[in-house]
Amino acid sequence: MQDGVFDELADLALKGSGQAIPRSKEYLVEARLSPIARREGFGTMEDLVHCIKSRNNPVFVAECAAALVSKDTWFFRERDVLGRLVNDILPAALKNSNTGRLKIWVAGGSTGQEALSIAMLLADELPPALRGAKIDILSTDLCKVTTERARAARYGHYEVQKGLSIHRLMKHFTRLETGQWEASETLRAAISYRQHNLLESAAGLGKFDVILCRNVLSGMDRTARVQIADSLAGQLLPGGMILLGQGESLIGLSDKLEPARDVRGAWVPAGTEHGTAASVA
Repeated sequence: MQDGVFDELADLALKGSGQAIPRSKEYLVEARLSPIARREGFGTMEDLVHCIKSRNNPVFVAECAAALVSKDTWFFRERDVLGRLVNDILPAALKNSNTGRLKIWVAGGSTGQEALSIAMLLADELPPALRGAKIDILSTDLCKVTTERARAARYGHYEVQKGLSIHRLMKHFTRLETGQWEASETLRAAISYRQHNLLESAAGLGKFDVILCRNVLSGMDRTARVQIADSLAGQLLPGGMILLGQGESLIGLSDKLEPARDVRGAWVPAGTEHGTAASVA
Protein backbone atom coordinates (compact mmCIF):
# COMPACT_ATOMS: atom_id res chain seq x y z
CA MET A 1 0.00 0.00 0.00
CA GLN A 2 1.42 3.37 -0.96
CA ASP A 3 2.20 5.77 1.87
CA GLY A 4 -0.29 8.33 0.60
CA VAL A 5 -3.09 5.76 0.51
CA PHE A 6 -2.32 4.56 4.03
CA ASP A 7 -2.21 8.14 5.29
CA GLU A 8 -5.64 8.84 3.80
CA LEU A 9 -7.16 5.76 5.42
CA ALA A 10 -5.45 6.37 8.78
CA ASP A 11 -6.80 9.93 8.73
CA LEU A 12 -10.26 8.56 7.94
CA ALA A 13 -10.07 6.30 11.01
CA LEU A 14 -8.83 9.14 13.21
CA LYS A 15 -11.58 11.54 12.19
CA GLY A 16 -14.34 8.94 12.09
CA SER A 17 -13.66 7.01 15.29
CA GLY A 18 -10.65 8.50 17.04
CA GLN A 19 -8.57 5.41 16.23
CA ALA A 20 -4.83 6.06 15.84
CA ILE A 21 -3.54 3.40 13.44
CA PRO A 22 0.27 3.16 13.19
CA ARG A 23 2.01 2.36 9.91
CA SER A 24 2.97 -1.03 11.35
CA LYS A 25 -0.73 -2.01 11.32
CA GLU A 26 -1.14 -1.50 7.58
CA TYR A 27 -2.13 -5.16 7.26
CA LEU A 28 -5.14 -4.53 9.54
CA VAL A 29 -6.30 -1.66 7.37
CA GLU A 30 -6.28 -3.89 4.29
CA ALA A 31 -7.93 -6.81 6.09
CA ARG A 32 -10.75 -4.70 7.53
CA LEU A 33 -11.50 -2.77 4.35
CA SER A 34 -11.10 -5.61 1.85
CA PRO A 35 -14.72 -6.85 2.22
CA ILE A 36 -16.02 -3.37 1.37
CA ALA A 37 -13.57 -3.02 -1.51
CA ARG A 38 -14.65 -6.37 -2.97
CA ARG A 39 -18.33 -5.52 -2.57
CA GLU A 40 -17.88 -2.25 -4.42
CA GLY A 41 -15.76 -3.87 -7.14
CA PHE A 42 -12.49 -2.12 -6.27
CA GLY A 43 -9.29 -3.96 -7.10
CA THR A 44 -7.02 -1.98 -4.78
CA MET A 45 -7.06 0.23 -1.72
CA GLU A 46 -6.08 3.07 -4.04
CA ASP A 47 -9.39 2.62 -5.86
CA LEU A 48 -11.26 2.68 -2.56
CA VAL A 49 -9.55 5.90 -1.47
CA HIS A 50 -10.29 7.50 -4.82
CA CYS A 51 -13.96 6.63 -4.39
CA ILE A 52 -14.05 8.02 -0.85
CA LYS A 53 -12.53 11.31 -2.01
CA SER A 54 -14.66 11.67 -5.15
CA ARG A 55 -18.11 10.39 -4.07
CA ASN A 56 -18.79 12.79 -1.20
CA ASN A 57 -20.94 10.10 0.41
CA PRO A 58 -20.98 10.53 4.22
CA VAL A 59 -22.71 7.19 4.76
CA PHE A 60 -20.03 5.31 2.82
CA VAL A 61 -17.25 7.23 4.57
CA ALA A 62 -18.78 6.38 7.97
CA GLU A 63 -19.03 2.71 6.98
CA CYS A 64 -15.35 2.62 6.05
CA ALA A 65 -14.33 4.38 9.27
CA ALA A 66 -16.40 1.95 11.33
CA ALA A 67 -14.87 -1.02 9.51
CA LEU A 68 -11.42 0.08 10.68
CA VAL A 69 -12.35 -0.30 14.37
CA SER A 70 -11.49 -3.59 16.06
CA LYS A 71 -14.49 -5.85 16.67
CA ASP A 72 -12.56 -8.24 18.91
CA THR A 73 -14.69 -9.36 21.86
CA TRP A 74 -15.80 -12.52 23.61
CA PHE A 75 -18.16 -13.81 26.27
CA PHE A 76 -17.28 -13.18 29.92
CA ARG A 77 -14.16 -11.20 29.13
CA GLU A 78 -12.50 -10.34 32.45
CA ARG A 79 -15.04 -12.48 34.27
CA ASP A 80 -14.11 -11.13 37.70
CA VAL A 81 -15.05 -7.58 36.67
CA LEU A 82 -18.48 -8.69 35.51
CA GLY A 83 -18.95 -10.65 38.71
CA ARG A 84 -18.07 -7.57 40.76
CA LEU A 85 -20.55 -5.57 38.71
CA VAL A 86 -23.44 -7.92 39.48
CA ASN A 87 -22.58 -8.80 43.06
CA ASP A 88 -21.29 -5.50 44.44
CA ILE A 89 -21.57 -2.47 42.17
CA LEU A 90 -25.19 -2.84 41.09
CA PRO A 91 -26.50 -3.64 44.60
CA ALA A 92 -24.67 -0.55 45.92
CA ALA A 93 -26.18 1.56 43.15
CA LEU A 94 -29.65 0.20 43.89
CA LYS A 95 -29.38 1.35 47.50
CA ASN A 96 -28.95 4.89 46.20
CA SER A 97 -31.79 4.62 43.70
CA ASN A 98 -35.17 6.17 44.38
CA THR A 99 -36.82 4.31 41.50
CA GLY A 100 -35.75 0.70 41.87
CA ARG A 101 -34.39 0.89 38.33
CA LEU A 102 -30.77 0.50 37.25
CA LYS A 103 -29.39 1.49 33.86
CA ILE A 104 -26.24 -0.03 32.34
CA TRP A 105 -24.54 1.18 29.17
CA VAL A 106 -22.06 -1.05 27.35
CA ALA A 107 -20.24 1.53 25.22
CA GLY A 108 -18.40 0.09 22.24
CA GLY A 109 -20.26 -3.18 22.71
CA SER A 110 -19.25 -4.66 19.33
CA THR A 111 -21.24 -7.80 18.46
CA GLY A 112 -22.95 -7.98 21.84
CA GLN A 113 -21.10 -10.62 23.83
CA GLU A 114 -20.42 -8.35 26.80
CA ALA A 115 -24.02 -7.23 27.17
CA LEU A 116 -25.21 -10.83 26.87
CA SER A 117 -22.67 -11.92 29.48
CA ILE A 118 -24.12 -9.40 31.93
CA ALA A 119 -27.66 -10.54 31.12
CA MET A 120 -26.69 -14.18 31.70
CA LEU A 121 -25.09 -13.37 35.06
CA LEU A 122 -28.23 -11.51 36.11
CA ALA A 123 -30.34 -14.46 35.02
CA ASP A 124 -28.17 -17.18 36.62
CA GLU A 125 -26.54 -15.54 39.64
CA LEU A 126 -28.86 -12.69 40.66
CA PRO A 127 -27.89 -11.66 44.20
CA PRO A 128 -30.74 -11.23 46.72
CA ALA A 129 -30.04 -7.49 46.87
CA LEU A 130 -31.12 -7.10 43.23
CA ARG A 131 -34.36 -9.06 43.40
CA GLY A 132 -37.24 -6.96 42.20
CA ALA A 133 -34.99 -4.37 40.56
CA LYS A 134 -35.65 -3.32 36.97
CA ILE A 135 -32.31 -3.46 35.16
CA ASP A 136 -31.97 -1.94 31.69
CA ILE A 137 -28.96 -2.80 29.52
CA LEU A 138 -28.02 -0.73 26.47
CA SER A 139 -25.25 -1.82 24.10
CA THR A 140 -23.96 0.60 21.47
CA ASP A 141 -21.39 0.42 18.71
CA LEU A 142 -20.11 2.69 15.99
CA CYS A 143 -20.70 0.18 13.20
CA LYS A 144 -24.20 -0.34 11.82
CA VAL A 145 -23.48 -3.89 10.63
CA THR A 146 -21.98 -4.83 13.99
CA THR A 147 -24.95 -3.35 15.85
CA GLU A 148 -27.34 -5.37 13.70
CA ARG A 149 -25.34 -8.52 14.42
CA ALA A 150 -25.50 -7.80 18.14
CA ARG A 151 -29.26 -7.29 17.97
CA ALA A 152 -29.69 -10.62 16.14
CA ALA A 153 -27.61 -12.33 18.87
CA ARG A 154 -26.50 -15.13 16.55
CA TYR A 155 -23.00 -16.52 16.80
CA GLY A 156 -20.86 -19.05 15.03
CA HIS A 157 -19.23 -22.08 16.61
CA TYR A 158 -15.90 -20.30 17.10
CA GLU A 159 -17.56 -17.31 18.76
CA VAL A 160 -19.51 -19.33 21.34
CA GLN A 161 -16.35 -21.23 22.21
CA LYS A 162 -14.69 -17.99 23.33
CA GLY A 163 -15.60 -17.63 26.99
CA LEU A 164 -18.99 -19.38 27.00
CA SER A 165 -19.36 -22.58 29.03
CA ILE A 166 -21.19 -25.57 27.64
CA HIS A 167 -23.74 -25.24 30.45
CA ARG A 168 -24.61 -21.65 29.56
CA LEU A 169 -24.55 -22.40 25.84
CA MET A 170 -27.15 -25.14 26.24
CA LYS A 171 -29.22 -23.15 28.73
CA HIS A 172 -29.37 -19.80 26.95
CA PHE A 173 -28.83 -20.56 23.25
CA THR A 174 -30.57 -22.54 20.51
CA ARG A 175 -28.77 -24.19 17.61
CA LEU A 176 -30.19 -22.99 14.28
CA GLU A 177 -30.33 -24.91 11.01
CA THR A 178 -27.58 -22.62 9.74
CA GLY A 179 -25.26 -23.95 12.41
CA GLN A 180 -25.30 -20.68 14.33
CA TRP A 181 -26.32 -20.35 17.96
CA GLU A 182 -29.06 -17.83 18.83
CA ALA A 183 -29.47 -16.30 22.28
CA SER A 184 -32.80 -16.95 23.96
CA GLU A 185 -35.67 -14.53 23.55
CA THR A 186 -35.42 -13.72 27.26
CA LEU A 187 -31.81 -12.60 26.93
CA ARG A 188 -32.46 -10.66 23.75
CA ALA A 189 -35.37 -8.85 25.40
CA ALA A 190 -33.14 -7.80 28.29
CA ILE A 191 -30.88 -5.69 26.06
CA SER A 192 -31.43 -2.69 23.79
CA TYR A 193 -29.06 -1.93 20.93
CA ARG A 194 -28.27 1.35 19.21
CA GLN A 195 -25.68 2.54 16.75
CA HIS A 196 -23.65 5.31 18.37
CA ASN A 197 -20.30 7.00 17.73
CA LEU A 198 -18.54 7.78 21.00
CA LEU A 199 -17.13 10.94 19.42
CA GLU A 200 -20.67 12.28 19.14
CA SER A 201 -22.97 13.53 21.89
CA ALA A 202 -24.48 10.77 24.01
CA ALA A 203 -27.16 13.02 25.50
CA GLY A 204 -29.88 11.19 23.59
CA LEU A 205 -28.99 7.90 25.24
CA GLY A 206 -29.96 9.03 28.73
CA LYS A 207 -28.00 8.71 31.96
CA PHE A 208 -26.66 5.57 33.56
CA ASP A 209 -25.73 4.02 36.89
CA VAL A 210 -22.88 2.08 35.31
CA ILE A 211 -21.05 2.59 32.02
CA LEU A 212 -18.77 -0.17 30.75
CA CYS A 213 -16.31 1.18 28.21
CA ARG A 214 -13.83 -1.66 28.27
CA ASN A 215 -11.01 -2.22 25.82
CA VAL A 216 -12.32 0.62 23.66
CA LEU A 217 -10.18 3.67 24.41
CA SER A 218 -6.74 2.08 24.24
CA GLY A 219 -6.47 2.33 20.45
CA MET A 220 -7.55 5.97 20.28
CA ASP A 221 -5.46 9.11 20.16
CA ARG A 222 -5.35 11.39 23.19
CA THR A 223 -7.71 14.02 21.77
CA ALA A 224 -10.43 11.42 21.24
CA ARG A 225 -9.90 9.90 24.69
CA VAL A 226 -10.22 13.30 26.34
CA GLN A 227 -13.44 14.01 24.45
CA ILE A 228 -14.93 10.62 25.25
CA ALA A 229 -13.96 10.73 28.92
CA ASP A 230 -15.82 14.01 29.38
CA SER A 231 -18.77 12.68 27.38
CA LEU A 232 -19.03 9.53 29.50
CA ALA A 233 -18.79 11.60 32.70
CA GLY A 234 -21.76 13.63 31.51
CA GLN A 235 -23.89 10.48 31.16
CA LEU A 236 -23.47 9.26 34.73
CA LEU A 237 -26.31 9.43 37.19
CA PRO A 238 -25.42 10.71 40.68
CA GLY A 239 -23.21 8.09 42.28
CA GLY A 240 -22.60 6.43 38.91
CA MET A 241 -19.48 4.54 37.86
CA ILE A 242 -17.45 3.90 34.71
CA LEU A 243 -15.67 0.57 34.27
CA LEU A 244 -12.64 0.36 31.96
CA GLY A 245 -10.70 -2.61 30.65
CA GLN A 246 -7.61 -4.06 32.25
CA GLY A 247 -4.68 -1.65 31.95
CA GLU A 248 -6.85 1.26 30.77
CA SER A 249 -6.90 4.59 32.61
CA LEU A 250 -8.50 8.03 32.48
CA ILE A 251 -5.69 9.70 34.42
CA GLY A 252 -4.99 13.13 32.96
CA LEU A 253 -7.93 12.96 30.57
CA SER A 254 -10.79 14.53 32.54
CA ASP A 255 -11.08 16.59 35.70
CA LYS A 256 -14.69 15.41 35.96
CA LEU A 257 -13.67 11.89 37.01
CA GLU A 258 -11.45 10.23 39.60
CA PRO A 259 -10.48 6.63 40.32
CA ALA A 260 -12.85 4.69 42.55
CA ARG A 261 -11.21 3.83 45.83
CA ASP A 262 -12.43 0.25 46.17
CA VAL A 263 -13.03 -0.94 42.61
CA ARG A 264 -9.99 -1.37 40.40
CA GLY A 265 -10.43 0.00 36.90
CA ALA A 266 -13.49 2.02 37.94
CA TRP A 267 -14.02 5.78 37.78
CA VAL A 268 -16.55 7.96 39.53
CA PRO A 269 -17.52 11.65 39.35
CA ALA A 270 -14.82 13.84 40.88
CA GLY A 271 -15.56 14.80 44.45
CA THR A 272 -18.04 11.98 45.08
CA GLU A 273 -15.70 8.98 45.31
CA HIS A 274 -16.32 8.56 49.02
CA GLY A 275 -20.04 8.08 48.33
CA THR A 276 -21.00 5.18 46.07
CA ALA A 277 -17.51 3.78 45.51
CA ALA A 278 -16.73 3.70 49.21
CA SER A 279 -19.92 1.75 49.88
CA VAL A 280 -18.83 -1.13 47.62
CA ALA A 281 -17.10 -3.57 49.95
